[in-house]
Amino acid sequence: MADLTAAVADGVALLTLNRPERRNAYTAEMGALLNQVYRRCDEDDEVRVIVLTGAGDAFCVGADFSAENSPFDTPDSEFTAAPTDPAAFELRKPVIAAVNGHAVGIGLTIALQADIRIMAHDAKYAVAQVRRGVIADCMSHWTLPHLVGGSVAADLLLTGRTFDGAEAAAMGVATRTLPGHRVLEHAMTVARDIAVNVAPMSAALSKRLLWDTMIKGYSARQVADLETKLHHRVMGAADAREGVDAFLQRRVPRWSGSVSKDWKPLPEV
Repeated sequence: MADLTAAVADGVALLTLNRPERRNAYTAEMGALLNQVYRRCDEDDEVRVIVLTGAGDAFCVGADFSAENSPFDTPDSEFTAAPTDPAAFELRKPVIAAVNGHAVGIGLTIALQADIRIMAHDAKYAVAQVRRGVIADCMSHWTLPHLVGGSVAADLLLTGRTFDGAEAAAMGVATRTLPGHRVLEHAMTVARDIAVNVAPMSAALSKRLLWDTMIKGYSARQVADLETKLHHRVMGAADAREGVDAFLQRRVPRWSGSVSKDWKPLPEV
């Protein structure tokens, strides 16, 4: 049985961490499969949105300690603390983490890379690596401060403490919280809405500008300049006409833009 499964329907790729008997504890195979599927989805115009969830009643409880060798043994020269490559925020498609249950350690730091996090309010969360004698991974020393601010990030990263869904929402770690059994259903509803009603190139450009603004520290005026340049790309294009026509005619839009064929990196500022 593969450590990760993928299914595509109606423009949504549903990726499932698939070790329910181990509460989806993270393995190298799981990470490699996630990287492969992320890349495939990013190049497939049939995929408009990606949803990442866990099988069973947990999202991912962290590194798998059941193997003979600990995942925290002395690393070889190939080791990286950022095994998600590409990270979810580097993809051109919106990524929704449907955190349906407990997410600890790398289980949570992977979810922090998503654009939207729908989380179970009755689950437990922790960036617990410092309590295992290592430090947090998956660029969480960057994602967390940008999501919740430096003070809250320091609290979570330096204590490794456990918190629940209500606190996750209050801190800004969760986009919203729901009972665990409703998380995936809601995430799929959001994903299907994006897949139908949001122009694929618009989503790709907006996502890239959003994350690049955080990564590169653009000023407000630099963002204004980039927004203007990107408007020049999309205004007058087929999907801009289609978006207006569909709105005025009160029908579902028929997008024709191709991210895989027409993508160009954002201009420099």
